[in-house]
Amino acid sequence: MDKRWRIGAVSYLNTRPLLLGIEQESFKNRIDLIKSYPAKIALDLIEGRIDIGLVPVAIIPLLAHPQIVSKYVIGSEGEVASVAIFSKVPMDQIECIYLDYQSRTSVQLAKVLLSQFWKKEVKFIEAEEGYIDHIKDTTAGIIIGDRALAHLDQYEFIYDLGLAWKQHTGLPFVYAAWVANQPIPLEFITLFDNANAYGLAHLPEVIAGIPQSEQVYDLHQYYTQNISYELTPLKQKGLDTFLNLL
Repeated sequence: MDKRWRIGAVSYLNTRPLLLGIEQESFKNRIDLIKSYPAKIALDLIEGRIDIGLVPVAIIPLLAHPQIVSKYVIGSEGEVASVAIFSKVPMDQIECIYLDYQSRTSVQLAKVLLSQFWKKEVKFIEAEEGYIDHIKDTTAGIIIGDRALAHLDQYEFIYDLGLAWKQHTGLPFVYAAWVANQPIPLEFITLFDNANAYGLAHLPEVIAGIPQSEQVYDLHQYYTQNISYELTPLKQKGLDTFLNLL
């Protein structure tokens, strides 16, 4: 327990409940916490720069010794609000889709749904920073995280990927999980789960700590109705189904 574990976490609104306990001094002095966007945290875990990462689940097959080390995840039972295809035209008119550079799982989920659920062929464009400004005409884009919440009132057609997955499979979805690429002591995992649970039990404190300028969506609704944090057996089934499709 003397080891300081290197923890990589996504710096989105949806992680704030998990991070509240992790960032308290009683736990934080056991770890080195690194924050970034999902694809960067995923790369850090793959390349061994962190020990545990809250990573897009699509990278799990890329790891040599993957293990989910917490019963808390970023998931949804249906409409997630912050993972969607944004468009100025309806699905049948979309010709191109920008792929959010911050995401891995959401991009793969969109490809699965376009192929199997919407039965739609499009041209995919690898996006760079600023791509959202180019979502227009028949070119749509995948937007995730806080930027998705901020754009919910700016597009006529928004295709929520969590809702589409539920309609397609009848299952909830897991976007990100705490994953390690090596054995983690059970004692630390227990402490880690307790830290994750703290914020979920203190949502008013979580919301109060977020500046008003960042509250672009009803956060109580987001944390209690859109995001679902427990890795239930049904979520595990949804995760296994997705990984098998990959």
